[in-house]
Amino acid sequence: MLSAEVQSYRLSPAESDELNHLGIEVSRLLTDRRPEIRGYVAKLPDDFAQALQDFAASPHSGGVLLIRGVGVGAVPDTPTTYSSMVLGEHVTSGVLALVADALGSLVGYQDEKSGALVHEVHPVPGEEHKLENSGSITALGFHTENAHHPLRPDFLALLCLRADHLGKAATRVASIQDAVTVLDPAVLELLRSPIFYSRYPTSFTRGRTGAVRSGPHPVIFGPEDRPWMRFDSDNTEADLPAGVEALARLGGALAEVTVDVPMTPGDLVILDNYVVAHGRTSFVPRYDGRDRWLRRVYSLRSVPRWAPAVMTEPRVLPALTTLAGMF
Repeated sequence: MLSAEVQSYRLSPAESDELNHLGIEVSRLLTDRRPEIRGYVAKLPDDFAQALQDFAASPHSGGVLLIRGVGVGAVPDTPTTYSSMVLGEHVTSGVLALVADALGSLVGYQDEKSGALVHEVHPVPGEEHKLENSGSITALGFHTENAHHPLRPDFLALLCLRADHLGKAATRVASIQDAVTVLDPAVLELLRSPIFYSRYPTSFTRGRTGAVRSGPHPVIFGPEDRPWMRFDSDNTEADLPAGVEALARLGGALAEVTVDVPMTPGDLVILDNYVVAHGRTSFVPRYDGRDRWLRRVYSLRSVPRWAPAVMTEPRVLPALTTLAGMF
């Protein structure tokens, strides 16, 4: 990023212990499918809670907050199957839920990982080249999370349980607030036009056939002095040649302002999903139980009033087939 260094906050040992104590209690609520945890959010260490609130409220935060020193507890072998919430009542499930609710509201998607609220991000045998969180050898391109969806998360958080064997894999971040400074005005005008479509990612279409994509949308929107982005380099497309070229220029601009964030156990990176695109460098898995393993949660600042009426379970946003007639 050109505008600022990645903002960071290091938990003190006392804060880390306090956070883990709360995380253990909250993890039990998640397992019981009773994720009403607001009372626990109020018990977060004061300075840590303030850092989260300041990040969520600031439009000029840079879009990235790196928390260091999170206790991850006992970590079993990295899974080798596509799954979620494999850890059950694990401290990190509760910690991530607390962070998501401090930023907004913890949510999942019925179409993705069967509505899981905590996602496992690790390589899966046979999926090395997939452009989703089960891939590894193929680098994951820049994207904002769920660009195809009308109810995209405002924030996502990624917690590292285990680094890759060589310690070289990194989460890549790039701010649209920086990228616009290296884009031509004509390209920016095109990117602000509703001529783009985002295909549903494979994480939303497992077991389904046929390509599905969103309705037309702009890729850049919002105020000129603090623009927002809706973009997936692997899934956002345009039917017009000029639009295709504009997307390529945006990809180049994001690459120009990117920052690699290496993650070690206990590192928690929080991303503003409207300000930064993120990706992942490639790495070679060994499937020996010690492969890279992150955990992910989504946070939505405001859940629409009508949404609970069509949710099949608390905090899980309904399937896109349910939403189709509403947007």
